[in-house]
Order: sequence, then structure tokens, then C-alpha cells
Amino acid sequence: MSLSLVQSRALLGLEAAAVTVEVHLANGLPSFTLVGLADVEVKEARERVRSALQNAGLEFPTNKRITVNLAPADLPKDSGRFDLPIALGILAASGQIDPAQLVGHEFAGELSLSGELRPVRGALAMSLALHSQGLNTRLVLPTASAQEAALVPGTTVYGARHLMDVVQQFGGTLPEASASATEVPASYWARIEAPAAATSAATYPDLSDVKGQAVAKRALEIAAAGGHSLLLVGPPGSGKSMLAQRFAGLLPEMTVDEALQAAAVASLGGQFSVARWRQRQTRSPHHSASAVALVGGGSPPRPGEISLAHHGVLYLDEMPEFPRSALEALREPLESGHITIARAARRSEFPANFQLIGAMNPCPCGFLGSTLRPCRCTPDQVQRYQGRLSGPLLDRIDLHVEVSALAPEELVQAPPGEATLDIRARCGVAREKALARQGVPNQALQGKAIDLHAVLAPDALKFLTTAATKLGWSARATHRVLKLARTIADLADTPQIHIAHVAEAVQYRRALRATP
Repeated sequence: MSLSLVQSRALLGLEAAAVTVEVHLANGLPSFTLVGLADVEVKEARERVRSALQNAGLEFPTNKRITVNLAPADLPKDSGRFDLPIALGILAASGQIDPAQLVGHEFAGELSLSGELRPVRGALAMSLALHSQGLNTRLVLPTASAQEAALVPGTTVYGARHLMDVVQQFGGTLPEASASATEVPASYWARIEAPAAATSAATYPDLSDVKGQAVAKRALEIAAAGGHSLLLVGPPGSGKSMLAQRFAGLLPEMTVDEALQAAAVASLGGQFSVARWRQRQTRSPHHSASAVALVGGGSPPRPGEISLAHHGVLYLDEMPEFPRSALEALREPLESGHITIARAARRSEFPANFQLIGAMNPCPCGFLGSTLRPCRCTPDQVQRYQGRLSGPLLDRIDLHVEVSALAPEELVQAPPGEATLDIRARCGVAREKALARQGVPNQALQGKAIDLHAVLAPDALKFLTTAATKLGWSARATHRVLKLARTIADLADTPQIHIAHVAEAVQYRRALRATP
């Protein structure tokens, strides 16, 4: 009887839990049994591993009773990531490679029937788990996945393209040519360093492309400086999408920790690209997206759009057209910065610290208040359309800005606007002031911190209370205006909030028009 142990990791949300792949070979009726709460795609590894070993010219113990246990038994396992460790466990148990050389390594990779290694989801989460636990374990992954994992500082990652590349490194020998073995490609085994793209600066579309729209650009500047959410209201073709797609360029450069968190979520969703490393993402799901697509879910739970937009921008175009349940699901993540997906069998938590930008037409036809075309919607139609955004959701959106359509002559003759880099510099200075003062952006101020850091001048306090009373604001809306005023004061380099700052903040909370 022979027993071998190979280390790997399973994904549970963003956590990469350690898994020991135990392989036991015994005499008896030939069989291949896989246990340990494995999902369907994991159980299918039996056929992939059998074919990969045989087609690579290695010996598969067809005359043995093979038992593979994925421990711990109560941890769910999914995907084809365990193909490589199962194959190595069989080879080690049958004496084709040295089991002692596998110690100190962790393996993950999906096998093709010819033995090629295919990339797996969550490689970055595996590397982060080793880094956070302070382990000096070496990772062995398919080359494409290894490039992700190498982004984590201080990790040792090796990449391979074929099963035989790994076998040769751990005491195996090349098999003799046989009729049943396919041609094995040239050997590739290398320690993977952080890709060159990891040091390049992120690039974004320039805000100077948008002509006019001074009020909307000022609102974007305030939103970027304080971390505020934004709703753009205007007729079709007024520039709402152009403004939203250029907003990410106003945000500060991502730190390494922020980039790793965002990349780990993208890797878990199978959407990570090294070319977008340290680039703030703008996610723009279609308005037919469901609540699960936005906030995440499924079995096993997968991140949704709000988590894929972590440390980036979530842009919801045609916001009233989204399902009501999907929009209401955004309320808690907007406040907390994370989303917890609870199911009967498991519970997963994903980060969701994003900035929301919504865009909508003022009415069903889109031309309410436009000077270019008349609106033909009835008051009831306008009210029903605007009512698709609930009061609690609107309360959580800091700035409500009207984007008017430009006249043709203004659109053609207007000079280019201010460049993104210039606006970004002002936003960075204001954000640094807020972080030095209170440790968080102004949007994240809560409770006593608002009273301590958002101090109003006497006339500004009187103005704010009068506006809140007349406009019927809730306590949340009043606090949102107060935090907006704090950001405007930071942009003006003023320690105290004055009436001019509050007045500008109030105009960004103007109600949607209810009549044509």
C-alpha cells in the first residue's frame, strides 16, 4: 500500500483555504474513488487525470484501487484546480516521482487530456493567502495563472505549461516513446516575476474631450475629491456617458493593497488581466442585469458587479430601467462597503467599496426641460418614471446633477475643456487634506466624526437647517449635504464650512422635476 500527500487550496469567497490531497493506492478491484465534498467538475478530474497521465507517457496504476481524499471533508471544492495535485499524488504514491520533493509546495491547475496545464480562477487569492499567513510555501501554477500570483510581493511562484514540466522538476524522468503517448511540447519551467505591466502607469480617457458641461464637471471633481456617489439627469446625447467613463481618471492612483484587493476579486471572477493592473475599473452592466448579477450570488457564491468595481466605479446607465429589486440591493453596500451573501449551505463576504455613478433621462421620452425638442410625456408618466428610483436609494446618492443638452453651435465651436490631470491634482490635494484630518474620505464620515470634522459657520448652519426644513430632507440627506459641503470647503482650502460651500452643496441635491 502507498500513500502520498499534496497541498493545494480551495476557494470560498475571497478566502483560499488550505486543502490536503491524500492519494492512497491499494490492492483490490481496480477503481478510482474521489471523496471530500467535491463538486461535479472536481469528480470529473478522474477522467482528465487518467487521460493526461497516459497521453504524457506516464504510468497510470490501472490494477490498483485508487482513493483520493480532499481534506478537510466539510469544505466545498469546485472547479478543475485539483487536477494537477491529484495527478502528482498518484505519481508520488506509485513511486514515479519523489514524494519528499513535493513538501513545501502548493499546486493548482486544470489538465487537458494531453497533459497541458490550463489556467485556474483565484490564483491571486492563493498567493494572498500565503502572504497574509506569512508562509514560505512555493506555488506551482499554470503559466498564465502564475503571472497573477506573482503580483503579490514576497511570494515564490513557478509556472509550467505541461504536466511533464512539473514531473521533471520533482524527481520524475522522461518516459520512453510509446505508441500511446502523444508528443510532449518543449519543456517550460520558470520562476515567475511580477510582469512589467505592474510598474506602468494606468491610462484613462481624458475629460477634456467633453465640451461644455461646467456644472457636471464640477460635480465630478467634488465626487472624486470626497468619494461621493453621483446621479446625472439629462436628455439623450447630452454627454452623461462620456462624463461617467472619464470619472475614474480623476481618482487617486491605486495603492498596492487596493490593487491587490481589486485584482483578487477579478481573478475570482475569471476576469483579471495583467494589462489592467492598478487601473481603476469602470463597470457598466446592462440595465437588464438582475440583482444577483449586481451584488453576487449563485452556488458557490461568486462576486457581482459591485465587487468587481471594488476601488473603482460602478456606472448604471438608464438607471430607472434596472429591475427594482436590483437597485434596492445596492442600498446596504453603498453604506457599508461590502456585501455578505448568505445561503443555506454557506456564507461569503465580498468587498464592495465602489463609487456609484447613475445616469437617467428626466422622463420616458427623455426631453423634459430640453430646449432642443419638446417633451410629450404627461405628468403621470413623468412621475411614474422618476418614481422607479426609491426615496431611500436617492437619499444614498450624494449629488443629483442636471446635464443639459448643448446647442449645436456650442458643441462645434467650444474649445477643449480642462484636462483630467489638472482636475485630478486638485482632487488629490483635497482628498489628502481629508485623510490627514480624519483618516477617511469625507463620504465615509459617520456619527460623531461628522460633528467633529464638518464644523459649520453660524450663518452656514442657519442656512442648512432652513434648506433641510423647506425641502423636507431626511436626516441621511442632511448629513450627505453636510459632507458634500466639507468636500467643497477642502477644495477651496478652507478649514471651516461657510455659507457659500453649503449653498453649492444644496444645489446638488435638487429634486427631479415632477412636471413637464
